[in-house]
Amino acid sequence: MTNLILQHRPLLDPNRCRFLCIITLLIASCAMSQNEPSPEAAYTDQALELVRQNDVQQALDHILSLEPRSRADLIEITQIPAPPFGEGDRALKLQELLKEAGLNEVTVDEVGNVIGKRPGTRGNRVVAYSAHLDTVFPLETDLTVRQEGNRLYAPGIGDNSRGLITILTVLRAMQFAQLKTEADVWFIGNVGEEGLGDLRGMKHLFREGADRIHSLIAVDGGSASRIVYGGVGSHRYRVTFAGPGGHSWGAFGLANPHHAMGRAIALFDEQALPVTREGPKTSYNVGRLGGGTSVNSIPFEAWMEVDMRSGSQEKLNQIDAVFQSAMQQALDQENTERETGPELSLIIERVGTRPAATGDAAQPIVQRAMAATKAFGITPDLQISSTDANLPISKGIPAITMSRGGRGGNSHSPEEWWENDDGHISIQIGLITLLTEAGYVAADP
Repeated sequence: MTNLILQHRPLLDPNRCRFLCIITLLIASCAMSQNEPSPEAAYTDQALELVRQNDVQQALDHILSLEPRSRADLIEITQIPAPPFGEGDRALKLQELLKEAGLNEVTVDEVGNVIGKRPGTRGNRVVAYSAHLDTVFPLETDLTVRQEGNRLYAPGIGDNSRGLITILTVLRAMQFAQLKTEADVWFIGNVGEEGLGDLRGMKHLFREGADRIHSLIAVDGGSASRIVYGGVGSHRYRVTFAGPGGHSWGAFGLANPHHAMGRAIALFDEQALPVTREGPKTSYNVGRLGGGTSVNSIPFEAWMEVDMRSGSQEKLNQIDAVFQSAMQQALDQENTERETGPELSLIIERVGTRPAATGDAAQPIVQRAMAATKAFGITPDLQISSTDANLPISKGIPAITMSRGGRGGNSHSPEEWWENDDGHISIQIGLITLLTEAGYVAADP
């Protein structure tokens, strides 16, 4: 299936474009298997009617014409460090670019989120269009972008520097074609999506008492077909076993924090498997550990960081309970078997919480995203994942996460890469989804 033909050509004749659009949508519809997810007819009709509009066509074509600028901005943004809790410089750059694109009100809030507000004709709702500013890489990481063939290599170039380019390009296209929406649209670069950032940007935006956001379209990862409509929740902990420590020979018999942690990992692994082997997918992982001063010293502490995930909050709570029990069992066993000295202590600190969130494919925002995707000859692929959409979905607020476009690989590694393989198509899909969600207002005849 070829992609929507008119999106690869400049706007020449409105009647020709309408004809090509109708034919392509009909072909795409026929290609859909009855077993594949497909939007209700009303949403498909809405997407079809929207792409018929001359001003929307101008915006879609402008996205393609912006490719050189988008590439240059991607390289510049990628090379600005943005570790969790250190996104400030990248936030300032995005603020500058949003203003340059035509937004008059662009601010950075108390936690570092960049918010650019585009007023609607009615202003009775707020639709947020967001991408996270942060990457997983520490401040000292070399972020120099290099090119090999058609691929650009650099830490964070896909996740999520490209996401920022997607929302910026959609804004530029809307401004170029002077598109209007009923709802206000907030273009957001949010902090704290990765790692121990713990969705702090989204938690601030959707906190009690904040200005209300009625729906969210986040941009983060995946192929053009990907629509995340449910949230994989996670609990993250830092566990510390602590004791007096001592010489490995002279103080032998003391309770050993490393030995306790070894017991804890083994017990947790053994007891967690029955939970993960039944029901909704559930996972666990010991991601980092450390402690100790030398090979011939009993350590005074041992620490580890543990991640547990599930799309079911019930299962997440279940494996969390197994984890808590295993940690206490390991502590009790090591203390019982010590020959001398004081008992070890145990500290279990929650360092991350992402709520699991059950999605609803019948929800209008999901249907609109599916219809927009289908309009480009692409079969929608509904998924659950751990994204910024977790937070609003868990609160009953309509939210999805969509693709940033192109192809990428080696995410979260120094050899991360991104390739512009029809990357504009995801941006065009994002534009159509945003316009239908925010209520497109037809231009005056």
